[in-house]
Amino acid sequence: MSKICQITGKKAMTGNNVSHSNRRTKRKFYPNLQTKRFFSEEYGQFLTLKVSAAGIRNINKKGLDACLKEAYSKGYIS
Repeated sequence: MSKICQITGKKAMTGNNVSHSNRRTKRKFYPNLQTKRFFSEEYGQFLTLKVSAAGIRNINKKGLDACLKEAYSKGYIS
């Protein structure tokens, strides 16, 4: 499974490491992903999702089922 949040769609970004002498080398910035189980009232079962910390906050704010519908419509979950 790739390093993409299933709720927000966040994925790795590229950038530079900048040394003291200002030399630049390529690097990646990865999202803060966690594998978590959530209970869905709509499906009546536990779902295991790979979500970022921001995705967990969205689930706490809006609710799991609302976030899942939004993620399906945006294509983050198939």
